[in-house]
Order: sequence, then structure tokens, then C-alpha cells
Amino acid sequence: MGREVTLFSSKEPKSRSEVATFLRSLADRLDTAKVTLRQGQDEIVLSLPDEMTLELKVEDEDKRRKGVQHSLEVELKWYDGDSAAGPVSLG
Repeated sequence: MGREVTLFSSKEPKSRSEVATFLRSLADRLDTAKVTLRQGQDEIVLSLPDEMTLELKVEDEDKRRKGVQHSLEVELKWYDGDSAAGPVSLG
């Protein structure tokens, strides 16, 4: 099994509106095939392929004290020379 290396990580509270604005901006950058992520002195530039895999996951986790934590995970994956799988659509 391969070793996973974290190149960039961020976790911060945002309003729903701020998250929507960030995701729209990310979508615009996906169209250009280049995404730059910055936080303080940390920066990573991603050159994205034309085809990638979109993985969506919705989870509920019982955190006991705080109750049920809900999550919606959106993950983009690709290999060098990869081609995409079947389509998914938004409802």
C-alpha cells in the first residue's frame, strides 16, 4: 500500500455564504486547469488534468457530547494520464 503525504491542509469555520463563495471561486479556477491554494506562508499550485474522478460522500457521525456531526465531502482525484469514470449530476 502506498504512503500518503499531506501537501496542504486547512480547516476553518465559515458561514454557508462564505463557503458558497469559496466553492464558486474554486470552480472558476478548475475551468482554467490551475488552482493555487494559500494560507499564511504555505502555498501549493495544482495543474489539473482535463479528466479526473469526482468523489462525493455524505456521512453522519455520533459525537456523543455534541450530537450527530453531518459532513458532505467533495474530493477530486486523478493520476498522471488518468481518465474519468461515469457522470453524476446535481439535483
